[in-house]
Amino acid sequence: MAPAQPASAEHILRMFPEINTQLAAHSRSATQDNDLAGYDEEQIRLMDEVCIVLDDNDTPIGSASKKVCHLMENIDKGLLHRAFSCFLFDSENRLLLQQRASEKITFPDMWTNTCCSHPLGIPGETGSTLEAAVAGVKRAAQRKLDQELGIKAHQVPIDNFEFLTRIHYKAPSDGKWGEHEIDYILFIKADVDLDANPNEVQATKYVSEGELKEMFTDDKLLFTPWFKLICQSMMFEWWEHLDSGLEKYMNEQEIRRML
Repeated sequence: MAPAQPASAEHILRMFPEINTQLAAHSRSATQDNDLAGYDEEQIRLMDEVCIVLDDNDTPIGSASKKVCHLMENIDKGLLHRAFSCFLFDSENRLLLQQRASEKITFPDMWTNTCCSHPLGIPGETGSTLEAAVAGVKRAAQRKLDQELGIKAHQVPIDNFEFLTRIHYKAPSDGKWGEHEIDYILFIKADVDLDANPNEVQATKYVSEGELKEMFTDDKLLFTPWFKLICQSMMFEWWEHLDSGLEKYMNEQEIRRML
């Protein structure tokens, strides 16, 4: 058998047009980036993760690093990516909240829903149709519940996540960082064991509807903007139908614009 000939870059890209050349051409990782100097080492490393870049209709158009997607200078030019917000309720219908760690680069120390993150540009978490995208964000939610809160996959099976809707919002974190996302809202009901990663989460708390509303009146507490948007719109109505009638709110096709 003749030895295989070395493949040129031109040949590879012709054979595999789906390859994203932009990230491969980067000469340094986020750990060498001046924009991230002084931040927590593990949080800097996570800025190399690859987010799914979208148009306004949630159609994937490519991928870019988490760092690129969260710089306000890029957001202000229209850069948009896919995300999810997971709401986990226990058997008493209490919602699990987390307070983000001080080490977080965006929105540190703020209270938010159970888990908020991004599906990545990796097999199993991407999708150009709504059905495929929903499947991808459910897998991402399962992955991040473990990474952030130590919740194992067998306690939160993929089929138990319910997709409600998508929200399109934009929010600055500080002068440099922010969010511009189409955010998939996921509900799941499960009694779970927690082993929170202190680099991600500094506190957790289960709350009833009344207790959460009381927290919102405390001026000393800070909340992530997406969590407040969701709660100020449909959250408490969804919550009231958690055990009966939630079906009418599930699998919404239209994107809710909250810009």
